[in-house]
Amino acid sequence: MMRSTVIRNFQQADMPLLGDFYQAVTKGKKVVFWWIGPEENWENVYCAFENEQMVGKGQVEVINAVQDGSLHESKHTIYLNLKVLPEKESDYELYNELYEKLYNRALEIKQLLSANYETILCVGNFGTEVRNNQFFVEEKGFKHLNTLYTMSRDLKKRIESINLLQPGLQWDYWKMSTIEEEKEYLEVEAEIWPDAELGINRLREYKNNQFWTSITIRENGDIIGSAMAWQEDEMGVIEDVFVRKQWRKQGIAKFLLTTALTYLKEKGLKEAKLMVDTENEKALNLYKSVGFEVTDEEKRFFIELY
Repeated sequence: MMRSTVIRNFQQADMPLLGDFYQAVTKGKKVVFWWIGPEENWENVYCAFENEQMVGKGQVEVINAVQDGSLHESKHTIYLNLKVLPEKESDYELYNELYEKLYNRALEIKQLLSANYETILCVGNFGTEVRNNQFFVEEKGFKHLNTLYTMSRDLKKRIESINLLQPGLQWDYWKMSTIEEEKEYLEVEAEIWPDAELGINRLREYKNNQFWTSITIRENGDIIGSAMAWQEDEMGVIEDVFVRKQWRKQGIAKFLLTTALTYLKEKGLKEAKLMVDTENEKALNLYKSVGFEVTDEEKRFFIELY
């Protein structure tokens, strides 16, 4: 029987079918599923239909667009998300048809980014999404990039009080209220993560969240460490925790974490979460030492996008 699959961009009329698709894909298991976003994003969303049923969906998005003047080793990062119905998880022909659309769209998006930096195309799935991960690794040659750990912390439990022991250090809740202050922060942040710079747009998205603040430590006016905290869906969020290299292993990261936890608890929140992008067991142990527990592991893979 001839295959009759139609693949096209998402349309408003597809919304009921998308709801059915989401329920089928997520029923009884955890998957990394992206929502379609606003209508202006739908040119990045492709859906596969068979017999008036949505059987697959994929989309692409720029996660990190490197600005000219950043470190030479920085890379643009485009992510994709591709899901099919459970009964289609062994149908690599369907995967390939959707992937081709996503890959070509990623190439189009790449042309809008600075040509001075390389671009990588990435995908992230939970480790339990075996078939999906096998497709990207075995069929498309994606290589392991890192593992993203989701961790949570009960704010009702006692939070240890940590002091800054090093003389000459000052900290405060920094609002980054000017463009100059935002640029100052982003320059240091890019030094820490040259392959995954936050960028001005995402920084401002973070700042729009309720109770957003940046806990920032300085020496002689220079940033040496920072962490952000805010509320999201009744839960506290801690993000962008970093300490510059020469100041590590001196208890500064632990101070940032416990200060952020205390801040969120004082806002009346009951739980905090964060995501840790690391393969380093010592780094995970730092978060565990202040009460965080791992709740999910997302494996990420990549290829160079030429």
